[in-house]
Amino acid sequence: MELAVVGNSEFVTGFRLAGVKKIYEAKDDELESIVTKVLEDSDVGIFVMHGDDVNKLPEILRDTLSESVEPTVVTLGGTGESSNLREKIKQSVGVDLWK
Repeated sequence: MELAVVGNSEFVTGFRLAGVKKIYEAKDDELESIVTKVLEDSDVGIFVMHGDDVNKLPEILRDTLSESVEPTVVTLGGTGESSNLREKIKQSVGVDLWK
């Protein structure tokens, strides 16, 4: 399983420097199609996006992201609701690893 990151050039730069291979630089008008492509990629285990980019997506796609178990979607930053990593891990693994 691989880590995939979608976002603008500023957001993905740090992940690129860290060696993440599945980097998708996306402008607002291509965001929806790239997110759909990543969701369909069976090699992706964790999918990282900026919270503001998630809010730009249509509601149906946002719901799909929030309910996705594989890949597990993690949002970072932004002004919207933050993703609770503990809940995402619990959702994907099925148990609370912190207990």
